[in-house]
Amino acid sequence: MSDQRRDFIPVHIAVLTVSDSRTADNDKSGDLLANRLISAGHTLADRCIVKDDVTQIRNTASTWIANENIQVVIMTGGTGVTGFDGTPEAVEPLLGKKLDGFGEIFRSLSYEEIGTSALNSRALAGVTNGTYIFCLPGSSGACATAWDKILQFQLDYRTKPCNLVELMPRLLEAR
Repeated sequence: MSDQRRDFIPVHIAVLTVSDSRTADNDKSGDLLANRLISAGHTLADRCIVKDDVTQIRNTASTWIANENIQVVIMTGGTGVTGFDGTPEAVEPLLGKKLDGFGEIFRSLSYEEIGTSALNSRALAGVTNGTYIFCLPGSSGACATAWDKILQFQLDYRTKPCNLVELMPRLLEAR
């Protein structure tokens, strides 16, 4: 549900494609995410492609997490179960808190679209240093599902009863 009495708050989002074969010319998933977030009114803060290598993924994520101008990191690729899929292993140690519901909802929505093949996804999300991180599968269909059915709403301050944007000012609270 959207509360149109609230003003939209644009968020600065970085997009990371994890792939050994994608380039700027054929990165359909990265293009989809960049276009969707810009069309929604958000700012594309940065974008790059790295090999499916735990160190490269973690280094890029760490750099973006430390950047005060990046509020959200969306990664696409490397969430499967093959030997080359290392995004969860790269990202999980960086997370201060996991958002388990993201992966659960994503797989539920994917099940409606692709059936039991949804179990192959290790999509995950969390927050660290005041930055949200979302790890999506590499297919453009999966990225469309994640953006169109979850992220566009949770990254919109007008979404009620609650959303991730309204929690941003409180992410760095400590006891």
